Amino acid sequence: MLLMEKHLERWIFGYLRQRLQRLPAPKPSHVLFALCDHFEPLWGGADPSVGLCRVNAWRERYPELGREFRDVDGRPPRHTFFFPAEQYSPDLMAPLAELTRQGLAEVELHLHHRDDDAPQLEHTIVEALTRYASHGLLSRDANGALRYAFVHGNWCLANSGPWCGVDSELDVLWRTGCFADFTFPSAPDPSQPPIVNEIYWPLGDPKRARGHERGEPARVGRRRRDRILLVEGPLGFDRGGRFGVRMENGALSERDPPTERRARTWLRQDVHVRGRPEWAFVKVHTHGAPESRARALLGTSGRELHRALAALGTRLHYVTAREMYCIACAAMDGHSGDPDLYRDYLLRPPPVVS
Repeated sequence: MLLMEKHLERWIFGYLRQRLQRLPAPKPSHVLFALCDHFEPLWGGADPSVGLCRVNAWRERYPELGREFRDVDGRPPRHTFFFPAEQYSPDLMAPLAELTRQGLAEVELHLHHRDDDAPQLEHTIVEALTRYASHGLLSRDANGALRYAFVHGNWCLANSGPWCGVDSELDVLWRTGCFADFTFPSAPDPSQPPIVNEIYWPLGDPKRARGHERGEPARVGRRRRDRILLVEGPLGFDRGGRFGVRMENGALSERDPPTERRARTWLRQDVHVRGRPEWAFVKVHTHGAPESRARALLGTSGRELHRALAALGTRLHYVTAREMYCIACAAMDGHSGDPDLYRDYLLRPPPVVS
């Protein structure tokens, strides 16, 4: 029953292999923590006025967390809003741009699409990047080109489920400036790839479906420059649930709030660049726009999250998705020591606009 409900057949063998390879895992010296929000202000078919209220709730209340908590570098919590291209309007984006200017957030690309094709997907992405950049958002590389991180709506990256249609999605993403995908884990959804708890380079044909289901772990001494990176969050098990065990997939909700126990489970999944285990990468996700979820994350649950992270006993660094990618690339290029030095490695942060 558990096997069928959680689609464990998709990932359990990859998980067991990863566990065997990494025992015993050394305690990391630094934890890079990123909260990636699949932020959908028009969730549930909401009217634009409702969407604006949802966005403004974050603009008004998220700075309170920034005043209350700090990481080892003196930085406040940093939220990454993966905003859906199909829900864009200037009014909905402007409050998130304000949080970005305050140093509390960055905005990246989220997209729901179905029965699509590669030319239309490319058009949609380029149009979205232009719109987001008009607010002073997204990052730029050394040549000034727009770069972005991606989350696939409904989890179906590279046609790994019904909500896509584009086998060559990895190729389109790379050609339009995507530096990394932050979609996974998606378990218990059947789109979950067999690779778990990894930062990795996809090795499948980028023009064929599910090209990310084979991969090469990121490691010190080797950084590929011809494809996007996949950055996964924690996926594993902990005690609890109907059968005495629960699946942990790094999803934050009002029904499954953050706790110190969960934070320690995230850390035990040991996501890191091979050869740099002292830098632990913890990427969790949420859908933070609906009112009940926002109340939790901006209130008691949000505060409990940051207290739980502080209780891990390691040097905590709040990072955005872009900063997490930059630090991973710095590790691959052989850098070590304080990861705070590499937040803007390779990619400049979003510009400040008036």
